[in-house]
Amino acid sequence: MKTILFFNNKGGVGKTTLVYHFTHMLAVLGYKALAVDLDPQANLTSMFLSDEKLEEVFAFEGQRQTILQALRPILTGEGDIAQATMHKITDSIFLIAGDLELSAFEDELSENWGKCLDKKEPAFRVTSAFYRIMKSAAEKIEADYVVVDVGPNFGALNRAVLICADAVVIPMAADLFSLQGLKNLGQQLNKWREEWRERISKNPNPNLALPAGTMHPIGYVVMQHSNMGSRPVKSYQRWVDRIPETYRKYILNHQHSLFDASQDIQLAMLKHYRSLAPLAMEAHKPMFHLKPADGAIGAHVYAAKSVGDDFEKLAKRIIECTAQIGQQKASIK
Repeated sequence: MKTILFFNNKGGVGKTTLVYHFTHMLAVLGYKALAVDLDPQANLTSMFLSDEKLEEVFAFEGQRQTILQALRPILTGEGDIAQATMHKITDSIFLIAGDLELSAFEDELSENWGKCLDKKEPAFRVTSAFYRIMKSAAEKIEADYVVVDVGPNFGALNRAVLICADAVVIPMAADLFSLQGLKNLGQQLNKWREEWRERISKNPNPNLALPAGTMHPIGYVVMQHSNMGSRPVKSYQRWVDRIPETYRKYILNHQHSLFDASQDIQLAMLKHYRSLAPLAMEAHKPMFHLKPADGAIGAHVYAAKSVGDDFEKLAKRIIECTAQIGQQKASIK
């Protein structure tokens, strides 16, 4: 089982759409995936679940079938984590639903991050809660991959989630702010990795399952560019051309990644799929699964196939890079 997390501290880059389609493509390729929505906005949850199912999930206050269900014993001080409800999307895709109240866990995580340095076992239980919830759920369904969506910030919530990740994929828009986000991200990942390494050495209970804090960035995906023929228009191209150098300087070189600076670090450049996106949202399907009954007729049929080809190539690249992490870690040992 590998945990793949999609993250950029700049919002509005199409991250959740990317996570949704990547998860479905894993299923197409024959893998079983657990999608985990840890963005308090819960947009991934609303993409996976119908309106009727959402009402059912959130029907009972205090008993919602979301990530908070598994966290509640820790939040209330009544015990350790509980088993998370997994919503079956297909035979190969399961979802742990997000919750708008997840941000209430932020203060608890911030406080206990410091207490880990004092060798306090309860602090390690709080800090590792997401990891242990995901690990237990993934083992229960024998998932090949855990795919995680988080919000665009550097708060304590995201820190506790990111240390669970084996691999980090960075969605990018071709603009100034995404480049600035890359600079911030490299520094922050390195800082969190070092801080967690210091803390994990102070764990007083060797039987408590803790995340390794690997979180290796494996590359970036440029999202939602407009096309002019087979190339992005000039207003995007100048920013696209600056991404590789910025990535190498602030992500690879800054934090001693397993991947060297000569490697191809652009995982994909995904087009803006225009009218397919609203059709897919209405049908609660990925764009590459749209059928004539969903309104995908004429040119939409060919466009849907093109989306499938794009995401298949991307998924295979991510799978390959994630496997490489495992191989290199094994050789280091």
